[in-house]
Order: sequence, then C-alpha cells, then structure tokens
Amino acid sequence: MNVYERMKQALITGKYKPGDRLTEEALTEEWKVSRTPIRSALKQLEFDGLITPLKRGYIVRSFSQNDIRQIYDVRSLLEGYAASLSAIHRTEQDLSDMHKANEDFKTIIMSRGTNKTEHIQDVLKKNHKFHDTVIRASKDPHTEDLIRKVVVLPLVFHSFYWFEQRGLEQSFELHEVIIRAIEDQDSARARSAMHEHIYQGRDRVLEQLKRSDL
Repeated sequence: MNVYERMKQALITGKYKPGDRLTEEALTEEWKVSRTPIRSALKQLEFDGLITPLKRGYIVRSFSQNDIRQIYDVRSLLEGYAASLSAIHRTEQDLSDMHKANEDFKTIIMSRGTNKTEHIQDVLKKNHKFHDTVIRASKDPHTEDLIRKVVVLPLVFHSFYWFEQRGLEQSFELHEVIIRAIEDQDSARARSAMHEHIYQGRDRVLEQLKRSDL
C-alpha cells in the first residue's frame, strides 16, 4: 500500500479527524518517507475532497449536516440514474458480477470480525465493489466519473460503522432488490431501490451526528 492509500485509510477511519492540521514536515516524520510522496498524496487527497489547503499545510475536511444532505442527494441522483441505465444495458456477465459481489458482501457482514474498525473497512471494500458492478453495467463512463467525485469515503465508512448487524443485513437485502430490478430490466424500480439504499446510509450518518451534538 503506497503513502496515498495509507493516508486515505487514516482519514477514512478517523485517525486524522475533521479539523486536524496536516503538514509535510509532520507527515514526513510520521510516515518515515521523503517529502515527494507526501506532497503527491496530499494533492491527491485534496482532489478527493478529503482535505482543504491552508496557507501552510492542510486541514482535514469537516462536514455539516447540510453538507451531508447535499452530498448524499447528489450521490442518490447519480447512482439512481446509473442503476436505471444498468437495467437497460446490463449483460449476463454484469449480472453475474453483481451476484458475486453481493455474496462476497454477505460473507463479510456475517463474519463479524473481532476488530470493528478492520471489519468495517472490509465491509466498505465489498460494498464499494458491489456499487462498482452496478455503475459499470450502466455503460456510461461520464456518470461513473461524476459518481467517483461525490462518494466521500469517510462518510460511507461511518454510515457502516454505526449500523448494527441488522442494518448491515438490510444493506445486503437492498442490494438484492437492486439486482432483481436490473435483472428484470425495471429501470424505475432499480432507480428507486438505489435511492433508498443511499438514503439509508445518509440517515445513519445524520442520526449519529445529531447525537454527538447533544
């Protein structure tokens, strides 16, 4: 795993928290590498929307309730659209990939690892894989590029982190609904199911954010 990936994981899992300041000097010392890969990683993380530049260094991005609603609204629109296109353009291979990805997702959520953070990181990867199969089946690279820009992984990570086991199982079940709709070439149902799935994660993040403010 390169420096960028390691730093991204640190942001996703909350090692670097919203409002934390990051500098090349401190990161060079922490990660025991030269400034060149640190500088490159910081630029990529800025592009990802995870950090914001300061006059000197960067600050880890924070999200207000309004930010979260807007991010998830845009994500829901884009992924819902992608799911509706997938119902039209999907191939048998696409369907096979979706079924396989969701079975892998089910396996990981039922494993209930002893380290919660590591377990949720694995859940996040499998969930991301499932969504990738749906998006690729849309055969629309422009929408795919836009989706990549609005999926803020720390928010997705925490939506899963705060799910109880039943919530994770509901995600698997909604994946199944999405697959069936795509399989049946029911664009409207595929779009609707994807909307519900995205908003399920949004509501969990907002609920926990409100609790933390109490």
